[in-house]
Amino acid sequence: MDKITKSLQKLDRKEKKVVRDILVKIKNKDFKNLDVKKLKSKNNIFRVRKGKIRIIYYLKQERIMILSIERRSEKIYK
Repeated sequence: MDKITKSLQKLDRKEKKVVRDILVKIKNKDFKNLDVKKLKSKNNIFRVRKGKIRIIYYLKQERIMILSIERRSEKIYK
């Protein structure tokens, strides 16, 4: 089981719906109404913040890779 699947299992139903909606927007490159920020000193790595949920993703040309989906903590950014 990969890291993303484990992270999703830890979320409750409401949080999973929020994550699903955000992932659809990221896939469609519809960043309107999303709190997106480029991480400092990281090339093409961004985070989306929604409440206590953080989604870290990597953008390379037309490809988007989800690196992490977790609740807010200090370890998420490392």
